[in-house]
Amino acid sequence: MTTTQDSPTAAGSGANASSNFKAKARDTAAVPPERVSAVVTAVLHGVHTAIRDQQVTYPEFQAAKAWLMAVGEGGEWPLFMDVFVEHVVEEVAAAAQRGTKGTIEGPYYLPGQVKLPAECELPHREDEKGTPLVLSGQVRDLDGTPLAGAEVDIWHADADGYYSGFAPHLPDGNLRGVVVTGADGRFAIRTVQPAPYQIPTDGPTGKLIEAAGWHPWRPAHLHIMVRAAGHRTITTQLYFAGGEWLDSDVAEATKPELILDPVDDGTGVRRATYDFELEGN
Repeated sequence: MTTTQDSPTAAGSGANASSNFKAKARDTAAVPPERVSAVVTAVLHGVHTAIRDQQVTYPEFQAAKAWLMAVGEGGEWPLFMDVFVEHVVEEVAAAAQRGTKGTIEGPYYLPGQVKLPAECELPHREDEKGTPLVLSGQVRDLDGTPLAGAEVDIWHADADGYYSGFAPHLPDGNLRGVVVTGADGRFAIRTVQPAPYQIPTDGPTGKLIEAAGWHPWRPAHLHIMVRAAGHRTITTQLYFAGGEWLDSDVAEATKPELILDPVDDGTGVRRATYDFELEGN
């Protein structure tokens, strides 16, 4: 991290998100020219239609150009695309997929986290705040066969809404881990329930949200990526029944199938169960 402030800024988060995205080495060279032409033409047509329908003025056009430049300079394109665009890409992909419902990955995924046994506690600070939460379940294929050795890659915000790797006051790997299922495909993960959080608002994405009169909040959620050899990886998020912003997620990523309803076990620990079904390749 190159900053020492206690809270993440749009610039800091944007720089990290951009760096992490580039590190994934996404290869676009295989996209045929015909496909590039078709998609770009459709996008430009949509922009042209919006300009005509809304009678966009030159001052508004110049303001849009300045904003686009600011998004790039601030490294916020991963943030903007993941919040406002990715849910539609995921919707298109999901139409041809079976198994557990997916949703957006978002900008805060970090690969290469510590591997943990099927029953485990996520790495955390000694004084980690938040209500204790245990998520248990099973990973299986569409026929119901348990998938031993599947990886449940989980990451989430803390009780203040901050992610490790993006908030400078959090230790690396905090509330992140790759849980390996047991012989029966089962897992039980102890952590704390995350808080809702607002996407960074001090940069150009936040200025757009403010100018449009929108809110910047995402409901509390767990990010999960489930992998198993010979099966399609599922990237999803699990939300909490009755949670704030659940019905007005700024990223439009919530789905009714992905809502948990944890129950207090009488000791102050909230427990929830969720099973994952993976489609074969």
